[in-house]
Amino acid sequence: MKWTDSRDIAIELCEKFPDTDPKTVRFTDLHQWILELDDFDDEPNRSNEKILEAVILCWLDEWQ
Repeated sequence: MKWTDSRDIAIELCEKFPDTDPKTVRFTDLHQWILELDDFDDEPNRSNEKILEAVILCWLDEWQ
C-alpha cells in the first residue's frame, strides 16, 4: 500500500485497532501506525495532513 491508498489503509487500521475511535487519534500516532502496517510500503515523508485526513475519513466510514 501507498499513501494514496486511503481506503485500504483505513481497512487495515480498523482491523488492527477495532476498539479505537478514529476521531481520537492524533496525526502523529496515525502516521506511525500506518508505517507499521505489514502491507504498507511507501516513503514516510510522502504523507501530509491532507492524506492523513483522508485516511481518518475512510477509517470513520469503516468503523461505523
